[in-house]
Amino acid sequence: MAKIGNIELGNFPLLLAPMEDVSDPPFRAVCKEHGADLMYTEFISSEGLIRDAIKSRQKLDIFDYERPIGIQIFGGDEDALAMSARIIEATNPDLLDINFGCPVKKVVCKGAGAAVLKDIDLMIRLTKAVVNATSLPVTVKTRLGWDDKTKNIEEVAERLQDVGIQALTVHGRTRTQLYKGEADWTLIARVKENPRINIPIFGNGDIDSPQKAVEYKNRYGVDGVMIGRAAIGYPWIFREIKHYISTGALLDPPTIDERVEASLKHLSGSIQWKGPKLGILEMRRHYANYLRGLSHVKEFRTRLVNSDSITEIEDIFDDLRRYYSGSQLVA
Repeated sequence: MAKIGNIELGNFPLLLAPMEDVSDPPFRAVCKEHGADLMYTEFISSEGLIRDAIKSRQKLDIFDYERPIGIQIFGGDEDALAMSARIIEATNPDLLDINFGCPVKKVVCKGAGAAVLKDIDLMIRLTKAVVNATSLPVTVKTRLGWDDKTKNIEEVAERLQDVGIQALTVHGRTRTQLYKGEADWTLIARVKENPRINIPIFGNGDIDSPQKAVEYKNRYGVDGVMIGRAAIGYPWIFREIKHYISTGALLDPPTIDERVEASLKHLSGSIQWKGPKLGILEMRRHYANYLRGLSHVKEFRTRLVNSDSITEIEDIFDDLRRYYSGSQLVA
């Protein structure tokens, strides 16, 4: 049974990764409905939060149906991280996660995210500042190291546990790899096998099918897996993995009705949270993912991304539903 503080997550929890410009409340709602056990907000800049930046504050929006949910922060300054931890605690999430893994240049250039992998002593000081500033369970998401010469995740895991984190998620790549190549889970397994480690260890990277989730579960012994890109436009990945773990059988792919319903639920949540204009605009980049693999779908996709009317979008989905019902869905 994986447990973070007093939060019980089951025998092999499936975590939804915090993804910038993706893991907002409308997206999380769809993933929760289809089986995500623990979800995280998009990462939030500690400096932006302290400055009361509107976008940073909006990312603090969480809802009871999402629980358990963690808010993720990043930054390279102890005082700023500690202060933002206190601000976050007031919003009452279930846990607080620190991002030491984001490889994006604009984050790394600020000395945050994966940049901290170049200075492990700083990482420990930053983590300790957050742990001391909040009564929430603190967790960390990071990578194997900065590059192939500095894969120091085994030392990092021990030291992070020593200063009080209550779970660790490891992405099986270095910062210099970005998202290229294949994730290496062998070092994640070594962290998990370390007799000194007693906190849950979650693996992240390349989990894109039920078969791979079970294979990695058995091969590397992690307490659970975190799923990111594979859930974009395909929230059914969570239920498919759970079904495969419990039965050894693969579920049928989502029907056209399920695809349409998930798209419309995501759209409705987007409009409700962001307002009609922005909600419709930002939903456009999700349609291709929800409709991925359908044959002859380009016409419908083009109509959807060119529409700015909720009624018209619903009509397009009705046309799409009629077109694909009873037909061969996949090209």
